[in-house]
Amino acid sequence: MKTIALIAHDRKKEEMLNFVLAHKEILAQYDLIATATTGKIIQEKAGLNVTTYLSGPLGGDQQIGSKIACQKVDIVIFLRDPLTAQPHEPDITALLRLCDVHNIPAATNTATAKMIMRSLSDA
Repeated sequence: MKTIALIAHDRKKEEMLNFVLAHKEILAQYDLIATATTGKIIQEKAGLNVTTYLSGPLGGDQQIGSKIACQKVDIVIFLRDPLTAQPHEPDITALLRLCDVHNIPAATNTATAKMIMRSLSDA
């Protein structure tokens, strides 16, 4: 089964939840992984099973990055807050670089994430 990583900065968590709820039927067909708080919100509010890692600032981005490097992640949806400085920005950049290196589709906004969901529903 394919794996989708779900990550959202603090100011994007509600947007991620709304995205997940709108695409719940599709996402339920995949293994989902997420950073701690994002995963907890998805489990509690959407009722989906999610394997959680540490929060981003504590190393969760790096944990998911290691899964990408080991080719154990197929899609990344990372709703970033481009208007707020992140203390772990180098980790975020590294994670997105790994997506590019390993040719993993990565959405950093809901418009692109919706396009990925459309392609999954067409498959």
